[in-house]
Amino acid sequence: MDIETFDTFSTQKVPVQSLQEVGNAIISLRERVDALSGAAAPLDIAPVTSTEWYQLITQKLLPQLSDSTYLVVAVVGGTNIGKSVIFNHLCGSKVSATSPLASGTKHPTCLTPTRLASDELLTPVFSEFELRHSDDAEDALQGSDDDFLFWRESPEAPENLLLLDTPDIDSDAQVNWSRADKVRRAADVLIAVLTQQKYNDAAVKKFFRAAAEEDKSILVVFNQLLLPEDEEYWPIWLQTFCEETGISPEYVYLAPHDRRAAEQNQLPFYNRDWPQTDESTSNEQPRNLMEDLSQLRFEEIKLKSLAGALDTLCDKTFGVPTYLDEIRRRSGIHGDAWKRLTERMQEISVTWPVVPNRVVIQEVRNWWGEQRTGWEANVHGFYDAIGRGLMWPVRQFQGRSADDEPQWIKTYRQEEWRTIQVQLVGIYDRLESLSEHGHPVLRTRLEQLMAGQSREETLAKLKQLHKESPFEEELQALVKVQMQKFRDDQKDWFKMFKRLDTAAAAARPAVTVALFATGVGPVGNAMMPMVTDTALQAALHVAGDVTAGTVTAAVGDTAISSGTSTGVRYLEAWFHQFHQNFVQIRKLWLLKQLQEHLWGTLLDDLQTASDLPRSEEFRAVEQELTTLRKLDLRT
Repeated sequence: MDIETFDTFSTQKVPVQSLQEVGNAIISLRERVDALSGAAAPLDIAPVTSTEWYQLITQKLLPQLSDSTYLVVAVVGGTNIGKSVIFNHLCGSKVSATSPLASGTKHPTCLTPTRLASDELLTPVFSEFELRHSDDAEDALQGSDDDFLFWRESPEAPENLLLLDTPDIDSDAQVNWSRADKVRRAADVLIAVLTQQKYNDAAVKKFFRAAAEEDKSILVVFNQLLLPEDEEYWPIWLQTFCEETGISPEYVYLAPHDRRAAEQNQLPFYNRDWPQTDESTSNEQPRNLMEDLSQLRFEEIKLKSLAGALDTLCDKTFGVPTYLDEIRRRSGIHGDAWKRLTERMQEISVTWPVVPNRVVIQEVRNWWGEQRTGWEANVHGFYDAIGRGLMWPVRQFQGRSADDEPQWIKTYRQEEWRTIQVQLVGIYDRLESLSEHGHPVLRTRLEQLMAGQSREETLAKLKQLHKESPFEEELQALVKVQMQKFRDDQKDWFKMFKRLDTAAAAARPAVTVALFATGVGPVGNAMMPMVTDTALQAALHVAGDVTAGTVTAAVGDTAISSGTSTGVRYLEAWFHQFHQNFVQIRKLWLLKQLQEHLWGTLLDDLQTASDLPRSEEFRAVEQELTTLRKLDLRT
């Protein structure tokens, strides 16, 4: 599923029955994202914890979904417009420092009811801040690079509100912008304090555009107005502000410019209809802001606040889909790196040595001998034992015992090691080339790899391991597997050779007598396998020699007719498969050693990273996003 697919679900909304339903969906999404983040570690993507959408999950959605019985209300606005004055009026006391000049609030201040007055309860709500309990209004004025949030308990504060005074959102200090964003993410309701001087300020409008995109519930307090003179102007100012930011305030209040009333916490707040119509009237009875706030529609505002956060979460430009898109991009890069590395390794072409035909034939004979039963096994076993006994003096004369390593293994080991050395030279050359001029992902990994140990150390280790390779055991295991497959897949051929083997067992005594009569004597028993052993052996000689004349001479017209070219081709291909399979076993051995002692898990890591968009963790996040986009929180 690609990012665009999510659009097909956005029109099929399902009404949300409770905040708990949303909470379960968010918890599930976070679990899936955390799992995907762990799987995506090899891609070197920036931590999800640094993204705004993840902070929305952990610092906004999850904390507030855990308790829907209160709202976070933040007083926000520009410099020297009376934010702290408005905040103190809401609190009913001087919680924040005020001044006829700009008070310079540097850190947010929170008034909390008794039931929420603890670091333990407040930390999940304001997890981006370092909480400090304080009863001194001057604490919020101190300059610091640390993001503090000072809180104070108030038994008189409504049980269902957390009130925040905030730093200026149009400050020259960049740290204030960061703190303002953190406050905005935590808040359910924003009280926008505007004045004639600040309603059209660029920094202020930028902040509230972000709030509008998150669909925050906003109350506007137009402060420091000259009433009644400004009654005809504030609607024009507010209209401009709304058009420039996209907000739609739920309530609008007017506060007069009265310094003495402001200092004494006695400012009147007049409610006005918005948007205005011909029927709109001016209510001259002041309103109590705290009472109005405490009577807000909690469930509706909570869902609306969460809806905006969910929209941001699912946004293709700013939300989780951007993370998925980045994983796709990075996985493609790693897949390209894997392809380049494997292709460059395959460019190294060497001719691998093969085991002598006679050795393979002997191992097949040994396997065939293990399949004999009854009198056939006794006859062949008897004559084979005589042959081995007669050959003992020859081996002694050659200075070799039956336990010595066969000469073919010594020769094969030498030839194979020379081949491996050529292969390794090519591999190191390719690795160095890719490291110096290659792919950005490969460059980093290969530099680490090449620095791990010297080429000489690796070669020495591989040579020692190569000396210990069990060539004979590998060949025996291969013959066993391939002969069993022949027996199961080619039943007619196997039965034919079985009948010929039976005939050969019956013929061996007669041939022995004939050999003695012609003067060959006991030596003939040593030659007996070449004359009377199974037709399968003869057929293998045919495949090894690959000549039609050998077919007729070794097997005879009875076994395989010289005109049956199909059978000869089959035996030829079947026999050569032994060599191909054994070479593959040895190449896999080398690959295993290279993975362990040279490039380690590099190839596996690259391939795993390239497959991540098709992983279970990735699909799980996509599915959770689909579920969230179906939820309708605005019904």
